[in-house]
Amino acid sequence: MDIKNKIIYFGSKFTAKALPQGEDDQTIMIEGYASTSDTDRVGDVVPTSVWAKGMDNYLKNPIILAFHDQRMPVGKMVDHKVDDKGLWIKAAITDAAGDVYKLIKKGILSAFSIGFRVKDAEYKSEAEVFLIKDLELHEISVVSVPANQNTLFSLAKAFDSAEEFELFKQQFAVEESAKELDDSQVANSANKEEWNMDPKLLEEMLAKAAAEAASQTAKAVLEAQTKAAQEAQETARAEAALEAKIKAAVAAVQTVDTGAERLLADVEKRLNEQAESHKSALEGLEVALKEKAAELEAIQKSRMQFTDPKVDNGDISFGEKQAAVFISKITKRPIEETKYFKDLTTKYASGGTAGAAGSGSGAGGAIRLPSKNWETEISLNMEDEIRRQLVVAGTIRQIAMSQPFMKLPINPDAGADATWVANSDFGGSSSSGTQRTHALKEIEISSAKLATKEYVNFEEEEDGLIAIVPIIREAIVRRMAKTLDKSMIIGNDVGATTYTAGINGLAYYDAFGTSSPTVAVGGKFTAAKFRDARRALGVWGLEPSELILFVSQAAYYDLLDDTEFQSTDKISESRNTLITGQVGLLTQTRVLVTAQMTGAAANDALAVLVNPRNFVVGNHRAMRMDTDDEVVNQRRVMVASMRIAMSQLTSNEGAGVITVRYV
Repeated sequence: MDIKNKIIYFGSKFTAKALPQGEDDQTIMIEGYASTSDTDRVGDVVPTSVWAKGMDNYLKNPIILAFHDQRMPVGKMVDHKVDDKGLWIKAAITDAAGDVYKLIKKGILSAFSIGFRVKDAEYKSEAEVFLIKDLELHEISVVSVPANQNTLFSLAKAFDSAEEFELFKQQFAVEESAKELDDSQVANSANKEEWNMDPKLLEEMLAKAAAEAASQTAKAVLEAQTKAAQEAQETARAEAALEAKIKAAVAAVQTVDTGAERLLADVEKRLNEQAESHKSALEGLEVALKEKAAELEAIQKSRMQFTDPKVDNGDISFGEKQAAVFISKITKRPIEETKYFKDLTTKYASGGTAGAAGSGSGAGGAIRLPSKNWETEISLNMEDEIRRQLVVAGTIRQIAMSQPFMKLPINPDAGADATWVANSDFGGSSSSGTQRTHALKEIEISSAKLATKEYVNFEEEEDGLIAIVPIIREAIVRRMAKTLDKSMIIGNDVGATTYTAGINGLAYYDAFGTSSPTVAVGGKFTAAKFRDARRALGVWGLEPSELILFVSQAAYYDLLDDTEFQSTDKISESRNTLITGQVGLLTQTRVLVTAQMTGAAANDALAVLVNPRNFVVGNHRAMRMDTDDEVVNQRRVMVASMRIAMSQLTSNEGAGVITVRYV
């Protein structure tokens, strides 16, 4: 691997502002510092001087990427400047970027991340300072979470191991004279704390630190002893000189003056006190040096922490992702800024040390968080759960709607019959039969919005929200599924028990209405009533395997007493491919039970027989979750919504549906 040509990434926040460019084009302008000249916590510095030449090649084609992927251009840099703070840029992001454009507009993508190659630098090993003198800017991207926040970065984090970083540093190392080690140097030294080290290397480092500490201690002790000895010698010489002078003075005056004797005794006493003071000072210095050595060793050990920045996202359970997304929605904060996500980071970090969330490359963080993927995964899972609970909707053909209103071309009946041509008309104008006019028709379907909401009080803390997230999710899923099924089976029907819905249900399309029901039940629902319904369908009911019979719970229990009804345990293996809600067969027609037909008054539906080929369900917009604050009520509202449509294709030769009603 060419370490010197390694691409290094770091990032910063930007701000976004929508700027209309035309009727069919929307552009978002984003701006911010892509790099600053700040010195980070381990001494790495990118001065503003490097940008004089560092971005020459980039300016030839200043494309903005998404997530450092050259296959995902999303915009173009339109302005830049270099000031005392660093490199400031402005970029235009086009709506052609699709999801990336939407995520920037919603504030989910809010960070720059630049990739560059170091061409020249100085690494001073004693102070562990890395000064980048020349670089080449390769690209600028928008990302969800930058490799390092606040534009500060550590070169060490761009390497997969300590060995790679050591090899990189050696290429730019600058020799320095030895410097005295003090507390401030220890505190600012070693981004090594985030490396994975070999145990033997660790032992060697500890032994080296202990040896250096012992050497420093011995050196200091020796210097102190030498200094004390010199001072003692000087004191002894001064004492001897003074004593000689005193004796000479006494001899000169030839007197036994007690004052001179007292002076001599006082001098001797002071000399002895000074010697004791030197001895005490020396002993104190020895103790201080020993304490310093122990402190040095403790500091070295405290700096040696190990972490694995590449925890696999597969370790995170679906429940944890779901809780993170819901808490983010409820609290209206990005996922990575919630307390719950930070707790996840701590939980999954190796060795109990958690870093900031990375942008997906694993640089500098314990969890790589593509937050948009988490939100999409939870939304799709909720939709799947709704579909699993649906009985009616799953049996009808579904289409995707690109807009709320759509026109669908259909082929009506062929009109009158073809013509038998007599032999005498061969070769004449009648030889081709009677002229018929055939034209396609259009039907229009329109989607309706289905929504539900939940309230959460402002006083709820994040820890309390964790317990209620599954309850909120289950309530939303169950409510949406129940309403969809009820709407599709009896929505806006004219029975005694009415149900108003945004879409018309199958029972609504029964062409015979309720004034004179085609099939009515005064007692039990039986196989004979099913055959009456098939007969009323006309051509739509000729093929029983194409039909679906939806029954209420009451009608289902009636069928259990009918010998013609085959429950699922009696169906042969060749026919035992069940769909949601299926409870058995009548002849070859699937029987599905739904809990949404509950009315038992006259004209209420208790069974619906349908040929689903004559109906279509349109999906305009999938499930989405939105939140907003109600400051007056001191609560937050959480809204789930989707847009859906349902329509009959043609009324020719009957509606394709018959409703069996109570009388």
